[in-house]
Amino acid sequence: MPLTVTVIIPALNEGDNIADLVAAVKAQPVDQIVVVDNGSEDETGARAEAAGALVVQEPRRGYGYACAAGVAVARGDILLFLDGDFSFLPAEIPRLLGPLQAGAAELVLGSRVLGHIAPGAMPPHQRFGNRLTAGLMGLLYGVRVTDLGPYRAVRRELLESLDMAEMTFGWPTEMMVKAARQGARIQEVPVSYVARRTGQSKVSGTLRGSLLAGWHILSVTLRYARR
Repeated sequence: MPLTVTVIIPALNEGDNIADLVAAVKAQPVDQIVVVDNGSEDETGARAEAAGALVVQEPRRGYGYACAAGVAVARGDILLFLDGDFSFLPAEIPRLLGPLQAGAAELVLGSRVLGHIAPGAMPPHQRFGNRLTAGLMGLLYGVRVTDLGPYRAVRRELLESLDMAEMTFGWPTEMMVKAARQGARIQEVPVSYVARRTGQSKVSGTLRGSLLAGWHILSVTLRYARR
């Protein structure tokens, strides 16, 4: 029996991007699209719903809160996470689903390093932090990865076993380190990364956002290693 797929899109003030993103995801082999409106002050939720997504409201600000709210209503056997800014390409969804559907992995990570990063899409400080944390993953957990990007797909049963607790930007990293500690099969596939179409990134768009994201990611990586 084929595995069903839910795409979860955390979104904060992505009203200018979200409708086109949902339309692009609908063209892919997925069964459910969930947009989590993480306290937006624009029309993100209304435009996502009009485009055909199931919209969930999560007023508590935090990437982890948004992802967890999406998981709570997801019906799929595979849960695929995709940012709401259109910096990742929905057309590449089959790349992430392939190893899971073939039974070759439980967690598939989209690697921008193995794929293509458009000029200007990832500033130097973000590249450095990504490289640093990926190196620590290898040293501390024995998992060789090139990227800690949020574009990923995971088997539902694995995610439910991880007891996710980080409600910040550290949520994707927590997923990786806990999966590694369980000995789950983790695989990377190349993906593209382009500049967001409109608006400003909540992570790399400001110094504060970059520092906060870096702090959460590094602290999660080190914290679970000590355990």
